[in-house]
Amino acid sequence: MDGLGRRLRASLRLKRGSGGPPQDNSREALKEPERAQEHPLPNFAGGQHFFEYLLVVSLKKKRSEDDYEPIITYQFPKRENLLRGQQEEEERLLKAIPLFCFPDGNEWASLTEYPRETFSFVLTNVDGSRKIGYCRRLLPAGPGPRLPQVYCIISCIGCFGLFSKILDEVEKRHQISMAVIYPFMQGLREAAFPAPGKTVTLKSFIPDSGTEFISLTRPLDSHLEHVDFSSLLHCLSFEQILQIFASAVLERKIIFLAEGLSTLSQCIHAAAALLYPFSWAHTYIPVVPESLLATVCCPTPFMVGVQMRFQQEVMDSPMEEVLLVNLCEGTFLMSVGDEKDILPPKLQDDILDSLGQGTSELKTAEQINEHVSGPFVQFFVKTVGHYASYIKREANGQGHFQERSFCKALTSKTKRRFVKKFVKTQLFSLFIQEAEKSKNPPAGYFQQKILEYEEQKKQKKPREKTVK
Repeated sequence: MDGLGRRLRASLRLKRGSGGPPQDNSREALKEPERAQEHPLPNFAGGQHFFEYLLVVSLKKKRSEDDYEPIITYQFPKRENLLRGQQEEEERLLKAIPLFCFPDGNEWASLTEYPRETFSFVLTNVDGSRKIGYCRRLLPAGPGPRLPQVYCIISCIGCFGLFSKILDEVEKRHQISMAVIYPFMQGLREAAFPAPGKTVTLKSFIPDSGTEFISLTRPLDSHLEHVDFSSLLHCLSFEQILQIFASAVLERKIIFLAEGLSTLSQCIHAAAALLYPFSWAHTYIPVVPESLLATVCCPTPFMVGVQMRFQQEVMDSPMEEVLLVNLCEGTFLMSVGDEKDILPPKLQDDILDSLGQGTSELKTAEQINEHVSGPFVQFFVKTVGHYASYIKREANGQGHFQERSFCKALTSKTKRRFVKKFVKTQLFSLFIQEAEKSKNPPAGYFQQKILEYEEQKKQKKPREKTVK
């Protein structure tokens, strides 16, 4: 158990180990059409870059064993002339990635058919920053039985819908030749990540098809661009989603079980997105590799996804205060028992009423996302939306949060009881620390909803006086 715990911390925190990245076999590795070195990139005034690496991770048989191990067989770009610290960081990153591209274990057989899977994982740096791996697993082109491989794009940007479209383009070129993927990814690498609501257009040449123009549009509402609630709604009822939200708000341990990697990663990202404007800062693994199943024994909060084949191993692990969610059956296999009592009853009813209204009119993914997210954002508006009024500022602008006065300002006893617990969480602490540093409230989606709610209350008061 201790050994697995050490491996978990090494993989997730990316701060241990000094070995180099998996070495490619020169006869087996995929070759680039030209040497893909670290090209100098232009500086963009407002945009980030789309990605850091495109990797191909393949299964190679271990010597004198029947099992396979995942290794990196293609890397773009190949970075050279890195400083020692940068090189060590890259080696640790590249060493951790194959494990998360094939979390299912090492027992594989060659296949003639394999349904493609799109999933993602998250790696956390020692400084708390996160890198996201966007993965597409499929069979390589060719006749006869063969082993699946994974195309993995590593990026600091959370925008799953957009990267899924990029993986579609990679897959289309994969059917032709690896040489066709390289110029597309180089063009993407030189493009700036668009601002919310904006589009970047790439020009790409494909043999026998000619020049194509590919448009990549970033959603206007950027706080939901990294999530798709459809899978979560398909697997669970509104009441169950509300109980998962309640457990997450108090930073409990939550495990999702499902067969497919896509279902697991989509549902866990959706569950974490319900916490907006707060961010889950604890252990967060959309798909736990088999060798890291000891995660479920950690004493600290976590939100993880585990494939159904490992259900019994999870059930047999020593765990306390865990919500274990079976996404295949839409049931809770384990729970604390108080999940329905965590949130104020009136606000629970408000959330369920909002979720149940107008569902037949939802057509697009954006509409579904807004419909599901909205009631949970309103929950936080009604419980903690007054936070900015209780940050006292010194002459130098540094703020100090007045926790006691903040809680007392709530007239509802049930809201106050909940908020007194919530302010002790890391979710709230990290949020309020950022607010203390900022002289002005952030002009984001949450602040917009707070202002709208306060305006509604102002308009409601004159009406109430008139009725009296």
